[in-house]
Amino acid sequence: MNTVLNAAAHADVPPPRFVPGPPGTHITIRGLTKYFAGWPLYENFDLDIPKGKIVSVFGPNGCGKSTLINMIAGLVPIDRGEILFDGKSLKETKIGYVFQNYREALFPWKRTIDNIAYPLLLEGRSKAEVDRRMDELVASFDVKFDLKRYPYELSGGQQQTASIMRALAPRPEVLFLDEPFSALDFEMTLFIREKLQEVFMQTGTTMLLVSHDLEEAVYLADEILLLTKRPTRVAEILAYDDARPRTVETLSQASFVAAKKLSLEIFQREVRR
Repeated sequence: MNTVLNAAAHADVPPPRFVPGPPGTHITIRGLTKYFAGWPLYENFDLDIPKGKIVSVFGPNGCGKSTLINMIAGLVPIDRGEILFDGKSLKETKIGYVFQNYREALFPWKRTIDNIAYPLLLEGRSKAEVDRRMDELVASFDVKFDLKRYPYELSGGQQQTASIMRALAPRPEVLFLDEPFSALDFEMTLFIREKLQEVFMQTGTTMLLVSHDLEEAVYLADEILLLTKRPTRVAEILAYDDARPRTVETLSQASFVAAKKLSLEIFQREVRR
């Protein structure tokens, strides 16, 4: 009961003055607070996410990794706090989102190509603009399957490829990825990892990736955001700056092994607390 009362009391506290992030910050989070059933998940949480980087989010079970990116993306309401994108609100920012469950993410009554084009149609793009963007995406992802088929006629990897293409279609400023490889086989995971890197190298799109696989989180990241148990705080933010494109050889490089080892040590420290 006291926790519930405290949560209610916190709601009446005026927000602190907004302090912008350092130069190069894309997403600025200040005073983020979220309660579930009266218990704090995030409380006065601050974070600066750099522009033009891939940031992987990793932490103990139940710490709210997916909830964090869902709050930033506007899919889960926050109880208090402020989130700005280059000083703009979410409504003024173009984002893309790749869900873990691709089977529920795509419209089953639309052909795959119409699913991919859907965000462009919402923007009111002309047929010529849509066709041109579809051609660019097909070439970028080296698509070999028939996009005129319906999603349920495709393999899981093909469906997730289509989901990523749809998220990228409107050229988002920020791309959110919530465990996008968790339901894929290893071969398809390697393929999509490679394609995401290619897209990132071509566009410099800020990406925020939630992963339950530490090797994957480090391999794709420029920064690894390591979280504590709830109420969730930032345990550490580790930089990992090996050159791209990263390949299978990257996994045996001393810099990768060291980054993964340090990430694991921090993770274990937080789990044991």
